[in-house]
This record gives sequence, structure tokens and C-alpha cells, in this order.
Amino acid sequence: MPPRKGKAAPSLVERHNLWTAAQEKAAVEIERAIKSQRLEVVRFSFADQHGVLRGKTLLASEVASALRNGVTMTTTLLAKDTSHKSVFPVFTAGGGFGMEEMQGGADFVMVADPTTFRILPWANNTGWVLCDIVFSNGKPVPFSTRAIYRNALTTLHKAGYDFMAGLEVEFHLFRLENPRLAPADATWPPEAPEVSLLTQGYQYLTESRFDMFDPAIEILRRGLLALGLPLRSVEIEIGPSQVEFTFRPQIGMDAADTMILFRSAVKQIARRNGYLASFMCRPALANMVSSGWHLHQSLIVTKTKRNAFVDPDGLSSLGQYYLGGLLNHARAAAAFTTPTVNGYKRYRSYSLAPDRAIWGRDNRGVMMRVMGQPGDAATHLENRVGEPAANPYLYMASQIYAGLDGIAQRTEPGASADTPYETAAALLPKSLGEAVTALRADDAFHSSFGGGFVDYYAHIKDAEFARYQKDADEGGDPASITAWEQKEYLDLF
Repeated sequence: MPPRKGKAAPSLVERHNLWTAAQEKAAVEIERAIKSQRLEVVRFSFADQHGVLRGKTLLASEVASALRNGVTMTTTLLAKDTSHKSVFPVFTAGGGFGMEEMQGGADFVMVADPTTFRILPWANNTGWVLCDIVFSNGKPVPFSTRAIYRNALTTLHKAGYDFMAGLEVEFHLFRLENPRLAPADATWPPEAPEVSLLTQGYQYLTESRFDMFDPAIEILRRGLLALGLPLRSVEIEIGPSQVEFTFRPQIGMDAADTMILFRSAVKQIARRNGYLASFMCRPALANMVSSGWHLHQSLIVTKTKRNAFVDPDGLSSLGQYYLGGLLNHARAAAAFTTPTVNGYKRYRSYSLAPDRAIWGRDNRGVMMRVMGQPGDAATHLENRVGEPAANPYLYMASQIYAGLDGIAQRTEPGASADTPYETAAALLPKSLGEAVTALRADDAFHSSFGGGFVDYYAHIKDAEFARYQKDADEGGDPASITAWEQKEYLDLF
């Protein structure tokens, strides 16, 4: 039935009930902010399957309508591996996904989450909003990693808990010497930029090294605080030109959204000021040290807001089962916690990085570190397995689903490993290919993530690993950090 005269047709958001009351209120505030702050453009962005932001920039005059009707994007973006090449036959029946909505490079729609709106301090008169993705018929896109994480949070909430996470992220910050913008460098993927160091490293947490870094770090720090991100500390790491940023714990979606915006903001601010920030685990440069992403986590009882891991004698029974689940599914979860070829070069014995699925009390050589003294209200687990390039929605969802399975199965974690590199335990995967194989074989993840998503994600990662193997067979050294990895990951992540 056509709308009555003088009454606008319902928007996409209204037709499919895509917003909460809080989001509707936030959308009104965005329109006011555009006028009061005299914004000229707003960036609409979504996090793709790799946790990389993609989107479109709209003129301020178009934002009010775009907030409620969405912004179209091509579904081919969901078909791409880390080289940005499509690895599904998008112009065949079902687009290679078995879905009519994905066929022929059709559109999906970015629908803004107005509660995520920010004004970007580094870009003139520019706003930014994070989006969820749906099809034009209002159906959710099954490959949306933000939606995957939201489903995990919902499952956890039904069990009576909320997920609390704190971020501890290492990355490299270089001076950009040559951005490689000559036409001959525009290969696919492009040649990696040439960089130099800001510090020589190997003076872990020394104030003099930090002060050498400080002029560059100050620019990043001020930008992140202006965005409202809960930055807690900025630290000098052991490696050359390596730093670590930590954040206060957050509940639910906020922690993953913070990681997405943090990485993107750091890379953009750095580049505008003559630096290159890279969340690639181990760049192919002389004397580099691997970067990790340690994810601190606990479960909060929804009704009482009590930390469910606290116990007078140490880690609670529920916390132990949760920990047992993380260890039991560690090999399969590696495809999410360590999603690049490069990340597996970090798993080395006696290196402050894990190489097997074990836990310990306050031990930096284990995969899972139990933090907090008995009865400590801040008792939590630190997963030391992740790389900083991981998609946070998938990383965190894998923790929730593995932990819930451990609780359901009452999985015991075993004894604390005091000698982590000598304890007999399941080894972490040695390669991305091995991790994807473990993911495909994990029945619990097939059930929780959905078999369709596991098959989709594994297919993308298979394509990435196959290209790497082809390069290695043609003269690369699989044991070293290759030029292939440098081109693939240094500037992307």
C-alpha cells in the first residue's frame, strides 16, 4: 500500500526494526553534531572478514537519510583474501556462496550503529560511524564478523554472563622512508613501503628509549584519547621500533569495537605524520621481534555484576572449566587468534610466546596465564596466543564459544605448567594451513560459529595459504620471514 500523502515511506531501519531505542536516540545526536561541529563528511565503515575497515564517505547533507536507509556496498568485498583478490566465483550461480543475494557482485547494505559515532581528530571536519551489514531485504549477512561476535555475546548472556576483555597490543612504529608510489610498485598486492627505525630496541621499558619514541607516540596518544578510547598505558617493548598500548577492560561489543578503531586510527594518524604503523606480527626486516596481542578476559555474572572467576582458593570451578575449554579448542581457535601466515613465526620455544596449549599462574611462557591472587576481585585469564592482526570479533567469539563448551563439558585444564616449554601438551599449529585443518575438524566450532561460516572462512584462508606456499615453492624459505609476507601484511595490517 502506498504511503499516505505527506507521510514519508518507512526507512530500511524502520521496516526491519534494525535499531534499538538507544541507537535511534544516538542517530538524532549525530544529526545535531553535524550541524554544531560543522562537519563536512561522515565516513560509514564496516569491519570485513579480516578485521579491516572498508566503507564510503558521504557528504554531510546525505547523512540523515543514509543513517536510516543504509549505504550500499558490493558483496564482492566479502569474497576477498588478504591480497584483496576475490577467491569465490562471484559471477556463477549463488556467487560461489550458494546464496542468491551474493550472486553477480550484488549489493549489501551498511547500516550504521549510531552509538559508535566519533569525530576524527586527524581529519578535517570529518565524522565516522561503524556499521553492521545486511542484505537489502533486511536479512543479516551471514559472513558479518561483528554479527558473529554479537551472537556469541547473546549466547553467553543467555547463560547468565557478560564478557569482559582488556586489550594489550604490541605493534611496530617506523619512520616512512619510501611509500613506493612509483607506477612499477603498484603490483597486486603492492610493494611494501621502505621504512627505518625510531629506536634500536633491546632496552625493554627503559625511559631513555621511551623518550626517543615519545614525539611519535604523543601524536598517537592524543588522537586515541580524543576519540574517547580507554587507553591505559603506553610502553616501550623489547624489539626495535616496537611499542605496546594497553586499554582498560570493557564489556561486550565495546572491547572489540575499540580494537577495530584503535588499529585504524593508529595507522591513519601515523601515515599523516610521516610514520608507518604495522600490526603485522613479525615484519621481514633485520632484527625484528614478534608482536603479540594478549587478550585479558573474564566472565561477569549479569545479575550481580560479580566476577565469576573469583574464588577464595584461586580460580573458581567455572573459571577452570572455561580455561579447560580454551585449551581444548586452542588448535582450532588459532585460525581466528592467528589468522595470517606470518603469525605462526611467533610460536617459538623460550621466547615469551607460547608453543603449546598449557596454562600457568603468572607465567609468561604459557598460552593461558591465570592472573590474580586467591579472592582477588580482578582475577582473570590472559590469552597470550593472539597476533595483533587478528579480527577482534572472531578472536573474542572463539574465546566465548571455547569457554562455554568447556563449561558445558566440565573440561579440566590440568595442572599448572611451571616449565612451559618442557611440559607435554598439544602443540599449537605450525602454520596457517594446519590451523585451518584443525578448525574444520572442530565440531563445537562448527556448531557455534555455524558450518557455513567455518567453510567460508576456511576457504578464504586456504586461498591465502596456497598463494604463500606457491611462492615458497618457487624459491622462498618457509622457515624465514619472506618478501611475500612483507607485501601481503606490512601495510594492510
